[in-house]
Amino acid sequence: MTAPEHLVSWPGALLGAVLALGLVLVWKGLPLNRRATLDDRLLPYLRDAPRPSRLLTTRQVGGGSALAELARPVVAGLGARLEQVLGGAGSVRRRLLRAGRNPEVERFRAEQVLWGAGGLVLGSVAGAVMWLGEGGSVVPSVVVTFCGAGAGVVARDRWLTREAERREQRMLAEFPTVAELLALAVGAGEGAVGALERVCRLSHGELSAELARCLADARAGANLPTALQGLADRTGLTSLARFVDGMIIAVERGTPLADVLRAQAQDVRETGRRAVMEAGGKKEIAMMVPVVFLVLPVTVLFAVYPGFAFLRFSI
Repeated sequence: MTAPEHLVSWPGALLGAVLALGLVLVWKGLPLNRRATLDDRLLPYLRDAPRPSRLLTTRQVGGGSALAELARPVVAGLGARLEQVLGGAGSVRRRLLRAGRNPEVERFRAEQVLWGAGGLVLGSVAGAVMWLGEGGSVVPSVVVTFCGAGAGVVARDRWLTREAERREQRMLAEFPTVAELLALAVGAGEGAVGALERVCRLSHGELSAELARCLADARAGANLPTALQGLADRTGLTSLARFVDGMIIAVERGTPLADVLRAQAQDVRETGRRAVMEAGGKKEIAMMVPVVFLVLPVTVLFAVYPGFAFLRFSI
């Protein structure tokens, strides 16, 4: 027998289910059931490290889907083939460091393979449209398909270069302020390491992250000049390389570090001002195109048309 409809309380059943779910969540959140993982216990000691050690990181077994697990060896093999064909591992590693990423060429080649697969799909769609439009011509469709795959591979390479350039532009914009902060900290009596610690603690950005990595290298056992030289090697900025050279000379020879930092910050500001002036000069030439071909003809037309109209009425 079924219960009468007026005895079935759906809101009550829903509230009971919500209450049961809340009790389960409370039970799961009790300290007795929250055991710290290995990553949680090691995180306070590895927070300042540039990247976690491979010996201390735990791999998630079974965390990905079965399709991803099956495709990973295929993508890795295609990435190795792509590396053999294209080469240039040194240039790729250098640009990865400039972009602030781990210098893993194999991972980047796998990303290029995925971008190439995306380009292959788009090229195949465009080729199918061409094949249907041209009445069965196969050769242009195949050419467009393979060109799409090549365009995907090249686009990933160009995107990495763009990432590195954007990051260096952000670092260049942060550089004068960071140099002034370092100069103020050193002028207040801090040492070189203490000034770096204070600036890394008070500032945020790409350059601050690189200084924190440099400081972590110094804490790991490398001397400060070697750590600073690593900072210069990871970036492609000439002004930052000069700044690092000045700091290394000041640390090694005992010259006043605050004066060196202030002079370097002033040089960077002058370099930025010159870059702005050069960009303005280039834009001035580009601005002449709409003036000459759009504004000037309209102005001449408005100036000459009344005269022609008057002559026509006079005749």
